Amino acid sequence: MTHVAVCGNIGSGKTTLTNMLAKHFNWKPLFESVDDNPYLVDFYHDMKAWSFHLQVFFLNSRFKQISDIQKGQENVIQDRTIYEDAHIFARNLFESGLMAEREYRNYRGLYQTVLEFAQAPDLLIYLRADLPKLVRQIQKRGKAYERSIQLDYLMNLNQAYEDWIKTYDDGKLLIIDVNDMDFVQNPEDFAQIVERIDSNLFGLFSQPSLPKDRS
Repeated sequence: MTHVAVCGNIGSGKTTLTNMLAKHFNWKPLFESVDDNPYLVDFYHDMKAWSFHLQVFFLNSRFKQISDIQKGQENVIQDRTIYEDAHIFARNLFESGLMAEREYRNYRGLYQTVLEFAQAPDLLIYLRADLPKLVRQIQKRGKAYERSIQLDYLMNLNQAYEDWIKTYDDGKLLIIDVNDMDFVQNPEDFAQIVERIDSNLFGLFSQPSLPKDRS
């Protein structure tokens, strides 16, 4: 069983790449609970009031995904990880004054307990994107609840990602700079990503992978 996870800031292309890699490698995709999240819209309108509720919901959802992955026998690719919930989003909310210290301590305690039962992915793919790229992507997809996202919020998340990635040592890590990439429209960009995944998962001398779902 192979467990690959894709991480990165809002608008970096995680969900799109997860879908594309799932089809190419015939992996089962697992996405974060957004459409069925009862707190997301409220959170973007009033972050301070709903930050703790939102983060606990995501933590619970992510842990259930990990539990299902560890019990199953399928090759899986996961859109966003449990690490980001704590090291990126909850941390940023606390440091920005949008989550009270009491709630943050409670959340971190819950996260540490959950982490004892979670295995790291075989490969973590980090999509690195600068602020202009993120803004273009967010505007392009036009989700109503994302219109109120502030530039400072995105910038702080980016810094938190960089700080976390420097310390990540739970497994193999592949960093992909997507600032000058268009892996949706440019097949060569996507092929480059696939080649690097093959190398990290299967070794330098592995044969280039072919799409598993083609006839």
